[in-house]
Amino acid sequence: MQIVKFSVLAMVWFNVILAAWLSLHMLYDPEGWYYFVPGVTDTGFYNQHFIRDIGIIQGFIALAFAIGTFKPERRVELWAAATLWLIAHACFHLWEVAVGICSASVIVRDFPAVSLPALFGIAGTVWACTNPGMAGKRMAAVRL
Repeated sequence: MQIVKFSVLAMVWFNVILAAWLSLHMLYDPEGWYYFVPGVTDTGFYNQHFIRDIGIIQGFIALAFAIGTFKPERRVELWAAATLWLIAHACFHLWEVAVGICSASVIVRDFPAVSLPALFGIAGTVWACTNPGMAGKRMAAVRL
């Protein structure tokens, strides 16, 4: 059971580190981020405001996963909320391929930074929901 816990925490911390890096890079150097990340320049013109907006979202995602690691009683809500955005983002990328905006090759290119965090978020959230140690704490909180 410990191996599962450590695997989930590794996935969650991958999301924390990636989202924190994205947030900091997008907020501090939006133009550098725009030209650094493969494929971004193919999706539209540089827009500093929009990039920083998404940087703020990435910061909240990093915080939600990090705080959920240390606050088990809030883990499900925090990780689920962050994961919903990651799923929507990944689905949007798939939609762009489905309607012909992007070629299918972008699925592989974007996988590590788009689909993988969503899958890791799903795994972490499912684990948090089914972790027997957490069920008692959640029920105790409900009774109070």
